[in-house]
Amino acid sequence: MKLIVGLGNPGEKYTHTRHNIGFRIIDDLAEQWKAPSTSCSQFKAEATEVHIDGEKILLIKPQTFMNLSGESVQQFVNYYKLDPQQDVLIIFDDKDLLFGSLRHRESGSSGGHNGIKSLIQQLGTDQFHRLKFGVGHESQKIPTDAFVLQKFSEEEEEELPDLIQDAIKKTQDWLKSS
Repeated sequence: MKLIVGLGNPGEKYTHTRHNIGFRIIDDLAEQWKAPSTSCSQFKAEATEVHIDGEKILLIKPQTFMNLSGESVQQFVNYYKLDPQQDVLIIFDDKDLLFGSLRHRESGSSGGHNGIKSLIQQLGTDQFHRLKFGVGHESQKIPTDAFVLQKFSEEEEEELPDLIQDAIKKTQDWLKSS
């Protein structure tokens, strides 16, 4: 079993912000796999279950705020007895990467990302796969919190469908290799 988690903040006002790119990727992946999401209130999340090549895969959107994402993910990991290093992929925004850049890591620090800090704290390890989606740009001159809670520009929104497909491809590659 695999757990693919998109990070974001719940609520309509955050839907199209940079910080919610993880949710958008999960939504598009679930749509491609034609799998509806359901509320998992006991885990503080929305979840979509699919089976690919006989393996159960859960697509998760924690419904805690970003800073508490680890609480929800830890509940899934404990309940299903998953190994974070082998069975978990976290998809999230990275303000330090140029818009649309993708970077896969198997471990590492939080890099200042509060959602990843929460995951490391709750899981007790930094050994889990992560797919970073670049939401930054060279002229970023506003505080991080304000920047990541901004909506994408019109030009960026036009590019997002193709970029999200690139992220989905990387996610599928991870599934095949794990």
